Amino acid sequence: MDIQENIVNKVVQSGLVTLDPASFYPPGDRVIYDITENLFHGLILREKDFREFVRGHDWSQYAGKNVGITCAADAIVPTWAYMLLASRLTPYAREVVFGNAEVLETVLFEKSLSNTDFEQYRDQRMVLKGCGDIPVPVSAYVELTKRLTGIAKSIMFGEPCSTVPIYKRKD
Repeated sequence: MDIQENIVNKVVQSGLVTLDPASFYPPGDRVIYDITENLFHGLILREKDFREFVRGHDWSQYAGKNVGITCAADAIVPTWAYMLLASRLTPYAREVVFGNAEVLETVLFEKSLSNTDFEQYRDQRMVLKGCGDIPVPVSAYVELTKRLTGIAKSIMFGEPCSTVPIYKRKD
């Protein structure tokens, strides 16, 4: 007796569209510029010293990089100091933001997502891929969900073989 079983790929037949948030990963190295290094005794920003540093620093080393400006110390830094750094970084850096690495990634993903036409996913059953080699911030998943809600027929999180339902449009 010769029994042959047909293997059916139910994931392919389901009509699910998998979207990998990592595909929106913006290019460029990430650098955090911590102004703490410019504080006198780690507490105060002295304007004259800071301006001398800014004048003499090689800002070209940030060319093509994504830069977050922050202060890890518990110090009061005047707003103009961050503005001065931004004015020197902007001609070189791909992106300049105020914030730590998490804020930088959030801004980079939001900019990348803002350049995407989500109409291509109209009425689709979407799966936002949950695992990958590139770390995707939670903020990117929130932004994707926000943009797909109302456009997609449904949104799920995970892998096509094991998903968590997030949204289903009421037709």
